[in-house]
Amino acid sequence: MTRAQRIAKKCRRTDAVVIANGTSPFLDPLFWYVTEQVSGTFEGSVAIISDDGTLDIVTGTLEATTAKKGLGNIHIYETRDERSHILMELLKGCGRIGVRAPCISHGAAENIRKITGAEFIDVSADISKITAVKDRKERAEIRKACAVSSKVASGIPEMLHRDITEKEMAWLIDSGMRESGGGGNAFETIAAFGPHSAEPHHSPTGTKIRKGDAALFDFGSKYGMYCSDLTRTVFFGDPGAALKRAYNVVMKAKEAGMNEMYDGAPAKNADIAARNVIDATEFKGMFIHAFGHGLGMNIHEAPSSSVRSDDVLKKGMVVSAEPGIYLPGLGGIRIEDTVLITKNGAETLTDFDKGLTVV
Repeated sequence: MTRAQRIAKKCRRTDAVVIANGTSPFLDPLFWYVTEQVSGTFEGSVAIISDDGTLDIVTGTLEATTAKKGLGNIHIYETRDERSHILMELLKGCGRIGVRAPCISHGAAENIRKITGAEFIDVSADISKITAVKDRKERAEIRKACAVSSKVASGIPEMLHRDITEKEMAWLIDSGMRESGGGGNAFETIAAFGPHSAEPHHSPTGTKIRKGDAALFDFGSKYGMYCSDLTRTVFFGDPGAALKRAYNVVMKAKEAGMNEMYDGAPAKNADIAARNVIDATEFKGMFIHAFGHGLGMNIHEAPSSSVRSDDVLKKGMVVSAEPGIYLPGLGGIRIEDTVLITKNGAETLTDFDKGLTVV
């Protein structure tokens, strides 16, 4: 069964599912998911999944050659009027059209509504249940992305030296991922020294590393269209007793959380287990984000491993496992891996020594 057929089967309350790209950044990764494309911009292109699982691709002459490398029946237009005519023919008789509301621009939605007069139904949740479970091809791509980021992570202790800045470290990591075969960043690399490491989403600055600093690095590579996600925290010289204790607690919390990750487990259980470990120590309340999130073509997607999540883990899901402790003014510790949910547990896909490292 193709990906388009799985979506059609899941979205039976619609006559068709439409994936409409606007101009960048309003490009829906689901377009690449159903076409299995690995390149192209496809601005203004539309993928239509009919109720029988047929996939039609409407795109301009700019992407005509690339479009033929992917799946679907290809329809090429040269003018906006031609595009509207093709969409009108393909969507004729469709009274209910499924869309991913968070991923379609207002302009694209209004254009399709004007052409068809159809009722829109948000099928985001239905589609997320399909895309959250990765097929064999997707898992292979993610493994390659994880291998790239793992290789770069292994070189971090050698990259660190006196007076290096956060921006310089981020550049070394980014270029290292490219040199190791990555297809680009999965997200903006985080390099955070000292007190900055207590900010989970810190953007690198010109700050130089100092003796005793915690140095936190959160980064991921893309391979094909798929992401990896990895965080390591190392120390530039002796960080002091408090940060060492925090590091050991985060390690224990990560192990406790991962013990709750397996096929059929409530996703929130990993967060609860890790949080219980941290909150039983002097660092209670210092774990300020969720234990993890799904990833694939997007760096953040279903499922969510937060205490408020109603998601259930399933075999084939790829998620992050990333507990942390953040001490304002002092530093933060986060240890993260990308993991694959299996029948009996969670397989770690990223690899770098998680032991306490002092450079």
